[in-house]
Amino acid sequence: MPKSDNLLTKQTISVYKAADLLVTEGVAQGDTLSFADELVMDDMYQLQRSADRGRLSLAINDDGPGFLLMDDSQFGTAGNEVVLDSCITVMAPDGTTFEGLIFVEIEAGGVEEIYFLPLATLQPDMNYQLVGIDSDAAIARFAEVACVSFTRGTRITMASGRQTPIEDLKAGDKVLTRDDGPQEIQWINQTTLRAMGSYAPVVIKKGVLHNANDLIVSPDHRLFVYQRQDRLGAGRSEVLVKVRHLINGDTVYQLGDGFVDYFQLLFENHQIIYAEGIAAESLLIDPRTRAALPEGMTGSGAGHAHRPHLDYEVQETLLSKPGAVELLRKASSD
Repeated sequence: MPKSDNLLTKQTISVYKAADLLVTEGVAQGDTLSFADELVMDDMYQLQRSADRGRLSLAINDDGPGFLLMDDSQFGTAGNEVVLDSCITVMAPDGTTFEGLIFVEIEAGGVEEIYFLPLATLQPDMNYQLVGIDSDAAIARFAEVACVSFTRGTRITMASGRQTPIEDLKAGDKVLTRDDGPQEIQWINQTTLRAMGSYAPVVIKKGVLHNANDLIVSPDHRLFVYQRQDRLGAGRSEVLVKVRHLINGDTVYQLGDGFVDYFQLLFENHQIIYAEGIAAESLLIDPRTRAALPEGMTGSGAGHAHRPHLDYEVQETLLSKPGAVELLRKASSD
């Protein structure tokens, strides 16, 4: 098992097991999904109606590449190595293409299990044709999933107090940060992705957390909340919460179609900034996200190695109680 949480970057993903995707037509008919070397182009796959996604909790050693399975994984055996094998592209009957990542669990030098992380929503009992296999793109795609992002139109609080749409910002502009006052943007990036599956943005409706307008961010984005009263039961006033854990289908919900323009903001240090009035994190450089950065910005990320606010993140179990979003709203205003 992983030795020390201080040496590890954690990532939790929701995956299918290989047996959930069967080849219904083609060379490998009757087989389950496999790793890149065993896949056959143009084979047809179906997601089984009985398929049930499970949590894969991965630890990435900051001193080198590779993943280890954590104790809280629903699938796999804690301590086993997991390899990111490839990125595949499948095509639906209407010509729409979807991507997904294949992970391989290794035990005693052999393949123990294969997992699939769809980057869009697949429908059961529908034929999907395998049209692309790319081992080189897998790391970059995984990095994109890990990058926290704001959406087009999000208003960011500048050092002057002015509210500026994120698409109008540029490197060198000074943004107000919670901990370090005005800080210059080192890099800003924009990507357009299909707003489905692991990339689907989360909407926090206007006023739900005292936000001036709807705030729409990537699902793993973390918000900083100061509780005047510890209504959440975290044992402290300051908490960092992941937006996907706040989804209630009403005031906080996930979009499920179309495309989304995502913007990433990078500072010299990992920062808490203000978006639509909500304190939210900027892009964090770590082993997951480095592959998404341009050459010259993929160093050690010394200013991102550890910040006190990173200790404030709360687990999903604290946010699974009924009315967690309303508790946070009241806690931050009492």
